[in-house]
Amino acid sequence: MAEAAIPSSHTEDPLVADLLDFIARPASTEDEFNAQALRLFAHQFRHNLAFQKFCQQRGRTPRTVKSWRDIPAVPINGFKDLTLSCVPPETCERVFMTSGTTRGDVKGRHYHPHLQIYDLSMTLNFRQRFMAGQERMRMGILFPNEQIMPNSSLAHYLALALHQFGTPDSRYYLGADGLQVDELCAALQQVQAGSEPFALLGASYSFVHLMDALQARGLGFRLPAGSRLLDTGGFKGQSREMDMEAFYDALSATFGVPRSACINMYGMTELSTQFYDAGNAVLPAVKSGPHWIRSRVLDPLTGQEMPMGERGILAHTDPGNFNSVTTILTEDVGVQVDDGFLLLGRAQGAQAKGCSLAVDEFLKAARA
Repeated sequence: MAEAAIPSSHTEDPLVADLLDFIARPASTEDEFNAQALRLFAHQFRHNLAFQKFCQQRGRTPRTVKSWRDIPAVPINGFKDLTLSCVPPETCERVFMTSGTTRGDVKGRHYHPHLQIYDLSMTLNFRQRFMAGQERMRMGILFPNEQIMPNSSLAHYLALALHQFGTPDSRYYLGADGLQVDELCAALQQVQAGSEPFALLGASYSFVHLMDALQARGLGFRLPAGSRLLDTGGFKGQSREMDMEAFYDALSATFGVPRSACINMYGMTELSTQFYDAGNAVLPAVKSGPHWIRSRVLDPLTGQEMPMGERGILAHTDPGNFNSVTTILTEDVGVQVDDGFLLLGRAQGAQAKGCSLAVDEFLKAARA
């Protein structure tokens, strides 16, 4: 795989230029990743004061931290309560905001001075993990566009997918008035009659609404070979849950694609890089990321890394978060396996309590 071309608009900043070069490489060694992460840690310790106070309370400074594994993990709820940015927020090109469903209407904010690094991360990763060697595919998007949801990282992600990898007849099928079922059915019937593969991408719950509408009409499709579906987000905060086995069975039956072509993307507002599986023929499917991100499974009470195969809370170190914090502690339960990790759901019981204590500790230190 050839190295990707690097956009030039912000490469006058040495830190940004080096990070773009790092992401664009075909691969990186552990030493190269460690050097990149430690450089960003030093930068964020110096310029992100809330993060600096948290690190100091834990005795972690650029002098004492020698490995990316020792960078303190910031609980994702810290993005709701504090401004985690190395530059003044008002100077940022884009602010991505969480849905706010977990804690009332309080929304987490992720500040991006520019989207050059986010966009390069997304497009390189998406090409490798979803496009399966194709340059472009006809796409349908089951999510509002950026004009409707300007603060949604998923809206931006899907806009990049459509514009960078979609054919000219690609379009959105969910807008301010809801799902455009008639238009999508006409497109699917046209695609079904041909041989060119089709990609349908959107929030997991959008697929549920669409399948309900198609079932009410007694409709199903058999898309051409090579067609692929991408869902993301699960069903948290939605009006009803759906068993994941039943969900992927329904996707396969409704659109005539194998479950191995039903790809799930795992991402979040607080990250700048996404994880993918290789289809959902077997659940839970192994999730993995590109060479520029690392994941661990931690005990939320002690912060210690769990042994391979044991449950804990997922923590991700993403150098794409160059302006906020590289390492975040999620509220997602996972298990580390040889090729990545298994995502098992949201924290419950003692694990949820551990996450809450981690948040409290972070906030007290940052506000001290």
